[in-house]
Amino acid sequence: MAPLASAALLLAASAVVNAHFTLDYPPTIGFDDDKEGTAPCGSFTPDFSKDNVTDFHVGGDNVAINLLHPQGTWLYRATLDQTASGNNWTQLRPETMQTGLGKFCQPAIAVPESWAGQKGIINVIVDAPDGVLYQCAAVNFVAGAATENQSTCTNSSGVTASFVTDANLAPLAAGNDSAGDATSSGTGTASSTPTSTGTGSSSSSTKNAAPGRVGGSLPLGNVAGVVLAAMLGSAYMML
Repeated sequence: MAPLASAALLLAASAVVNAHFTLDYPPTIGFDDDKEGTAPCGSFTPDFSKDNVTDFHVGGDNVAINLLHPQGTWLYRATLDQTASGNNWTQLRPETMQTGLGKFCQPAIAVPESWAGQKGIINVIVDAPDGVLYQCAAVNFVAGAATENQSTCTNSSGVTASFVTDANLAPLAAGNDSAGDATSSGTGTASSTPTSTGTGSSSSSTKNAAPGRVGGSLPLGNVAGVVLAAMLGSAYMML
């Protein structure tokens, strides 16, 4: 294989390894891989006049993420503060550790019913091996539970999840954003294992329950393996 092609493969593998996570639904207000450790929204400031503002059902809606690390612990929270600048955050579910690269979706994350008819921010945070990382979505809170957009809720094969206690996320769950630790180890202490199961495109329909083992598309970790295998193969052919 030509040196140029080998270099392209190396760059592709590096991109997979170095990336953090993406918030796929509700759509993020902005993504900068290098600044994702900046609280509370990964260096972006919500602007409801410009952001892609989507409806989020107070009775339960999808939150879909794509983790590009082998493990991370998630914190889901929300606020009616449209600037996301204060400490008035509401934790939406227990801290949840994901094991396995790739897509992970919670299909029934609820917020207080009294929020219906107002605008606010959904904030997703992960305690990953390279630090605490942040993403935000600007939403309209609407009544009821989600019955649409189920195509956005998929899980990668081999991904598992469990409830944990994470010392780095606990202050953020309480609204103390100044306590985020950018040098965290990305590990937590397991407290219980959710009883939900799943082998289809989404996790259990139990309200705010995390999946046990979920099926779906090929994890990005496998993509990285394919790329690295191709690189090794090309190196062998050049000997």
